[in-house]
Amino acid sequence: MDRREIAALLAYIGRLDPRSIRTDEGEARDQLAQWHELLGDVPMATSHGWDARVAARQHYRTSPYQIQPADVVRPWESYRRNRLALHWDPTPSADPDDQAAWTAELVGTRRAVAAGTAQPAYAPAITSSQEELNPRLQARLNEIGSCIPPAARAALAPFRPARAAREAAVAQGLPDALSVRCEWCLAPVGEPCRRQRIGPNDRVRTITPRTDPHPGRLDLAAAKQAQRTEKAQQPALA
Repeated sequence: MDRREIAALLAYIGRLDPRSIRTDEGEARDQLAQWHELLGDVPMATSHGWDARVAARQHYRTSPYQIQPADVVRPWESYRRNRLALHWDPTPSADPDDQAAWTAELVGTRRAVAAGTAQPAYAPAITSSQEELNPRLQARLNEIGSCIPPAARAALAPFRPARAAREAAVAQGLPDALSVRCEWCLAPVGEPCRRQRIGPNDRVRTITPRTDPHPGRLDLAAAKQAQRTEKAQQPALA
């Protein structure tokens, strides 16, 4: 804000709180100089949601004390942080081999977003729709049947035995035990069952994951699968 904008902001604040009005010319000049020194890099308003007058009005809505420059600077800094947190750096249009131009464009975009003169660039959403997949990616998925190639899946099996056992059971048409919560060890859906080691005074010392699920969890998963199968067959039988 320049000195004229600071004066306009102080006049607006004076209408909200007459206590802030300085009738002495010297005091008014000192107040203007102080506020300009502290708010010189804070804009009066931007086209994307910031307005210093709104910050001043919000202060008096929630506080009985006279406003200080910090009561405007704090919302401004919060506004900057929130916008930068939403920003996803887009690929600069500059030549990647020109490091100086590439960096300058990135920095310039971030500064414009932080200053409120440009909207944040949001990260592209990840979609699960198979219809929107790249044709080459879809062809590759159709070829291997999964986003993880079989060779990589086999190599990972020793390091994730619970996952390997789950995939093997599903491939054989058996119920997926991890699709339900275990009522014995209280393992949530998607996580393997747990093995608890009890120490002195009946206290649990360690909890380690089990490769195979508890029998009760298998029975519950089988019952759920049977219910789904029966429900799916009802329209066909009707």
